[in-house]
Amino acid sequence: MQARMKNPAMVHPDVMAALGALAGVVEKGPLPDTTRDLVHLRVSQINGCGVCVDLHAHGLRKTKEPLERLLSIAAWRDVPYFTPPERAALALAESITRLADASDPVPDAIWNEASKHYDEAALAQLVLLCALANFWNRLNVPTRQVAGAQRW
Repeated sequence: MQARMKNPAMVHPDVMAALGALAGVVEKGPLPDTTRDLVHLRVSQINGCGVCVDLHAHGLRKTKEPLERLLSIAAWRDVPYFTPPERAALALAESITRLADASDPVPDAIWNEASKHYDEAALAQLVLLCALANFWNRLNVPTRQVAGAQRW
């Protein structure tokens, strides 16, 4: 596989600097690191972003995340490996990612379940994280960025 071009954010260094700064701020919120990384992984799976799936799966493995959670995150509703707060975050992330798939893309039931587990600051971080993950996916997928080439 070969990329169509360099990542657009790399072509415009000021964009990469801004995205890096934004990512740094979003990562510093109250969400647990594991929840943050699971959400980014799931959003990237939905969007078919091999770069981000690869990056976040490897990152989670470095933190000793159990393999069964990584292998089953696409089926998180049907396996016992995720906590109620993680499930709420994943449901919200999927809704945010699939905005065009429903007339009520983020139903009250999903939002209310997330708000049972997360305060306003954590919810804000979760929404920002989903927006940023979707943004990265939308840079990587159309330009066919190569998985494994951007691990750190």
